[in-house]
Amino acid sequence: MSEFPQTRFSLIAKIKSKEDLDAWDQFVLIYRPVVYRMARRRGMQDADAQDLVQNVLIRVANAIDGWEKMVPETKFRHWLRKIARNTILTALSRRPKDVAVGGSEISDLFAGQAEAESLFERELATETEREHYLRAAAVVKKAVDPDTWQAFELTVVSGHACEDVAKTVGKSVGSIYAARSRVMRRLREQILYLEESGR
Repeated sequence: MSEFPQTRFSLIAKIKSKEDLDAWDQFVLIYRPVVYRMARRRGMQDADAQDLVQNVLIRVANAIDGWEKMVPETKFRHWLRKIARNTILTALSRRPKDVAVGGSEISDLFAGQAEAESLFERELATETEREHYLRAAAVVKKAVDPDTWQAFELTVVSGHACEDVAKTVGKSVGSIYAARSRVMRRLREQILYLEESGR
């Protein structure tokens, strides 16, 4: 899953209706943790990052009626990225001048507008992918045998060799490969389901 997961147009249409609380719940479930991690990565404290997320969601709610896909190249993620980026920059620029926030690092980061937008888009894509993985992993972990999940975690997440894991857990190398493969297949299926359902 190397490409940014697209926000379904049906979800976008639903969140345009302020009364569709289920759609807003789905949208918030997907993007709240993404924007929060972006803010924390910029050096914001937990409470400030939570406030920033609220500000981004309020801005999206207030501006969503104006978003339209006029040409095929128009992407919702670009619009959302700009809102998140501008809200983060505004919050960082309003901090007291004597608070160390990596000032030159932030200045360097946004020196080139095109580079900054590209960085934010990649970060938003990465954080969205991470959120999809975490949500899918929570579902799959409950659905598989604990030994199967352990084999997956040790080989894929922790990066241990299948042979070493097989010795550690007392299973055959083939069973470790099979367990890892089963979990990865289920994760792909769950992530696809999450993307398609907009959850």
